[in-house]
Amino acid sequence: MKNVVAFGELLLRLSPPGRERFFQSPVFRTYFGGAEANVAASLAQFGHSVRMVSFVPGNEIGSAAVRALRLVGIETDYVFRRGNRLGIYYAETGANQKPTQVIYDREHSALGEAGPGDIDWSRALAGRDWLHVTGITPAVSRGAADLTLEAVAAARSLGLTVSVDLNYRAKLWNYGAAAPSVMAGIFQFADLGIANEEDCQKSLGIEAPVLGPDGKPDISAFERLTVEVMKRFPQLKRLAVTLRESRSADHNVWSGLLRNREECLRGTSYEITHIVDRIGGGDAFAAGLIHGLDILPSDREALEFALAASCLKHSVPGDFNLVSEREVVALMRGDKSGRVRR
Repeated sequence: MKNVVAFGELLLRLSPPGRERFFQSPVFRTYFGGAEANVAASLAQFGHSVRMVSFVPGNEIGSAAVRALRLVGIETDYVFRRGNRLGIYYAETGANQKPTQVIYDREHSALGEAGPGDIDWSRALAGRDWLHVTGITPAVSRGAADLTLEAVAAARSLGLTVSVDLNYRAKLWNYGAAAPSVMAGIFQFADLGIANEEDCQKSLGIEAPVLGPDGKPDISAFERLTVEVMKRFPQLKRLAVTLRESRSADHNVWSGLLRNREECLRGTSYEITHIVDRIGGGDAFAAGLIHGLDILPSDREALEFALAASCLKHSVPGDFNLVSEREVVALMRGDKSGRVRR
């Protein structure tokens, strides 16, 4: 299996119990996560050797974040202790027509204050096959963006495969840089790109209407969008685009496309009802795709594994997708009943 490095910001998530509003009761449930850490956690569950590269403060909160990574099997030798705070986000779980709401508190975080030269990438990437980054960390600060660019350039020079999940977050791009001006430079080093339609439009500046007159995804338009992205970034070997139709906060239809240089593949569509927690669903897809491309014989099977892994994440509270390869394969092969296993 591939030896993977994930680079990005670790976060503390604070959520009210169940479907309560913020401060409806004076209680928050806590989880550690972050897009890149979520991918790392999934890959560790699937049996990969995964190294996290990040910065956390040298206090009890930083120590707890590192312990959370170690508990799911992630290597933390390159999680550096510096700065004064861990990034935080508050997440209020949606229900029916009330959407999930996210509020960020990430300014002056340990990673946000890092910059170029703070990591010896030749050492951090030594003995590794794959680097995964996202478009979230570059949105945190100019220093974090420059450090991400440093990471992907070093990985390419060392012969690693690079995956980039564009992950556009409008609330984070506030330090003066436009997302396309930053992300185009990072994305030019990607072998595998992962996105949804908004990511392509807002992170790369590639405009393409993808909804039909009925407001549902127009699959042919999505396919044309993948063609345009692959044309704009000729080094890409594959581009995965997730398709989410949100009928309510509790009911989503989930599918995806995977385009390589020969064909565009459409995956199974899942009706996901009674959603427990959709945060981290895209990260579960990214991890599933990385794993599937590594161990499965075809791109189609890799896409199906990714979609099944992500579908299961919607039933798991917290950021990490704590499911096994066996559970994903069972769903991938059609075991959708949810019956008790004895």
